[in-house]
Amino acid sequence: MIGAPLRRLLIWVVILATLLSACTPATRLDETTTGQPIQTSSAPPAAPADVPVPRLTPSPAPTSIPAPPPVPQAFALNLYREGDFVPQYTFEWCVAASIQIMHNLIDDAGAGTWTDSAQQGELWEMARARSFNSFNGANPLGWAQVLNELGMGPYAVVSVADYGEALRTAARAIAETERPVGLVLWRGRHVSVMSGFESLGDPDQFPEFSVTGIRVQDPLYPYGGVQWGPSPAPNSLLTPEQLATQFVVREPRRWSTDIPTGYLLVLPVAKA
Repeated sequence: MIGAPLRRLLIWVVILATLLSACTPATRLDETTTGQPIQTSSAPPAAPADVPVPRLTPSPAPTSIPAPPPVPQAFALNLYREGDFVPQYTFEWCVAASIQIMHNLIDDAGAGTWTDSAQQGELWEMARARSFNSFNGANPLGWAQVLNELGMGPYAVVSVADYGEALRTAARAIAETERPVGLVLWRGRHVSVMSGFESLGDPDQFPEFSVTGIRVQDPLYPYGGVQWGPSPAPNSLLTPEQLATQFVVREPRRWSTDIPTGYLLVLPVAKA
């Protein structure tokens, strides 16, 4: 009888101890150890060292579109003014008359137009005295020398093998110097003056411009040659094909010179 109450008492003690332990609040180790609240960070976690960081690549600058090359346009230049033309007063004085025409084309100071027949005869004698050939006349070398001595130069005798290049050479010289060009016609038997030209393209901008027209002052007008046809009127605009019937290759063996065979020009040279 005494053992049963004792067992009941022990059971109540165990129950009471269990209840007391359940009512005790649990504690965290870090709180009991430090007594400080836990700090948290809002910063994002650092990237791992082996992960590449992306970089922004700048956009390439827009490629500029090159301007189209210039297109050759019609171009014209003519030194001729009314009254510049002079006829040759004999059938031999074509070089002397051409010298007078070239003076008139060059002279911008109003020093007087050269048209006198006596002066033309004197110029003929000057050119002939400076020309040495078997025909006892005036050749292109004497023509160029008189132009230089009279202050219209410098001029030089030039032979060009190709016809188209000869026309470009003459036109380019007129554009650069603003002086006329002498043309040796009829294989050396006659001469005339080129006072201007028309072309496709300005010679200063297009090295390969093409000559489409030639301004001619032929002192033999209104006559001509039986073989070569009539001489064109003053300031005529000839096509290259028309001029080619009279402006032909000159062979140097006919007048004892070392200038090669070609189309002969008494060409103005740019002054130094």
